[in-house]
Amino acid sequence: MIENNIIAHLIHNEEYLKRVLPFLKTEYFKDRPTNTLHSIIDEYVQNYNHSPSIEAISTELSYQKNLSEEEFAETKKVLKDIDTNKDSYNLTDIQYLLDTTEKFCKDRAINNAILDGIKILDKKDKQRTPEAIPDLLKDALGVNFNTAIGHDYLENTEERYQYYHRVEERIPFDLTYFNKITKGGIPKKTLNVILAGTGVGKSMFMCHMASNMISQGKNVLYITLEMAEERIAERIDANLLDITIDDLYKLPKQYFDNKIQKLKSKINGRLIVKEYPTASAHAGHFKILSDELMLKKNFKPDAVFIDYLNICTSRRFKGGNVNSYFYVKAIAEELRGLAVELNVPIISATQTTRQGFTSTDIGLEDTSESFGLPATADFMFAVIANEDLDKLNQIAIKQLKNRYSDPSINRKFVIGVDRSKMRFYDLEETAQQGMVDTGQVKKEDKRDPYDKFGDITV
Repeated sequence: MIENNIIAHLIHNEEYLKRVLPFLKTEYFKDRPTNTLHSIIDEYVQNYNHSPSIEAISTELSYQKNLSEEEFAETKKVLKDIDTNKDSYNLTDIQYLLDTTEKFCKDRAINNAILDGIKILDKKDKQRTPEAIPDLLKDALGVNFNTAIGHDYLENTEERYQYYHRVEERIPFDLTYFNKITKGGIPKKTLNVILAGTGVGKSMFMCHMASNMISQGKNVLYITLEMAEERIAERIDANLLDITIDDLYKLPKQYFDNKIQKLKSKINGRLIVKEYPTASAHAGHFKILSDELMLKKNFKPDAVFIDYLNICTSRRFKGGNVNSYFYVKAIAEELRGLAVELNVPIISATQTTRQGFTSTDIGLEDTSESFGLPATADFMFAVIANEDLDKLNQIAIKQLKNRYSDPSINRKFVIGVDRSKMRFYDLEETAQQGMVDTGQVKKEDKRDPYDKFGDITV
């Protein structure tokens, strides 16, 4: 019986014990004897850092107060059988043992999650609600024997070299200078923030990015806490259907349907827009939404937009109990944690201060409410508008923080804007003349590019 075999190997196979005990849980053992023995072994190893002898387990067993006489006798019998057959438990095929035990843990974890879910639905669990069921199943499905315990600097050089030369998966922009400053687009597990004043174009920029991602075949989840779902969809329509906002309201139904059909034939990406009341939702709600979309629509986002960060709530703090610095910083940290958990980039926005709204050269210090936000973000840029730029149908972009590349290169540049179609576009290189820190590429070094490294044996 597999439970008995696992207990036996925990006692008689030291290598097996060290590699599997951290992943075993007492609730995985259905039989009372093995459940009790695992509990004793686990506690013993925590106290003494090695496997217990049969005698030690027998002694600890005699101290168990929660066993009936019948259960005590059954457990003693199992322990005796294990001792009698101890010579058969030092198998050399350790990998087979690990694989078998991992499958056992996965099966039991899923079985327990299903049973817990039934209790929740039957209202026999007073502590949890049905919203907890997706997390129970996800945790159960994620059970695995991950033996990685850190990066050994001198031993793991090959892995490190491969990391340096691995092409990171990114979602590219359709704007040249943004691809330059991000080395080809935004990677997964990151928080990317747009800083701008009211009415400058935060939501429009996010809608443009969402439209571009859908066109690339990506699945996009757009969460709005500011505008109605229909307003976001309206902006996406203007961008993708190549029609002005005003003309959308004049377009006959037949023409609108025809344009949508043509669009469906061109793009494979999906867009889900979800509206929450202002200041009513946090990263926990967004995680539940993502799980529900997967269960009900088989929709897994490749990118998540949140419009916008400051009007989310924190799952850890109440707004009235903490100052704005810590509150907004907490929201940013929770959203970045969500990006890691969902394995997607999150794109959001924040307001400038009153001074930043009138400034022509926005800096990180102009971030509204909390300087803790730029400390958390991976990539942050400002969108700047003024009368001169408006006349040219342009906006200026300024890098504020960039973990993907050197932010001093192409620190500022301009792009074109078509507000009627909610769209941005590249400009001729001549438009970038006069910009500060445009970061022209240095003249190519004609020497052997590897000379500077030295210590190369040919």
